[in-house]
Amino acid sequence: QVQLVESGGGLVQPGGSLRLSCEASGNGFSINDMNWYRQAPGKQRELVATITSGAGTNYADSVKGRFTISRDNAKNTVYLQMNSLKPEDTAVYYCNVVARVRTSFLLQSYWGQGTQVTVSS
Repeated sequence: QVQLVESGGGLVQPGGSLRLSCEASGNGFSINDMNWYRQAPGKQRELVATITSGAGTNYADSVKGRFTISRDNAKNTVYLQMNSLKPEDTAVYYCNVVARVRTSFLLQSYWGQGTQVTVSS
């Protein structure tokens, strides 16, 4: 099993910055892709950013140029640097990883508990 623990959420003013972290732990495992999703009340959960095992990245159009996803494989951690934040970025942000546990040949998807990001004056 893989457990994901998120941190870094909070309240920031428009134009401010925030850095989210998500650390994976558990038995021996290998991680493929790592993702950040977000969901606001009454809206669908949307994919914000993806980083592959080869460190390739993809971003939603709404955050491109403002957010940066990165990973530290030695720490099994993925980050989301959020700059120039807008009120529209307000949502619960969820970390997601696709990983293979050493005792299994199956790829499985794991989710963090979610962390609230609020952008307001």
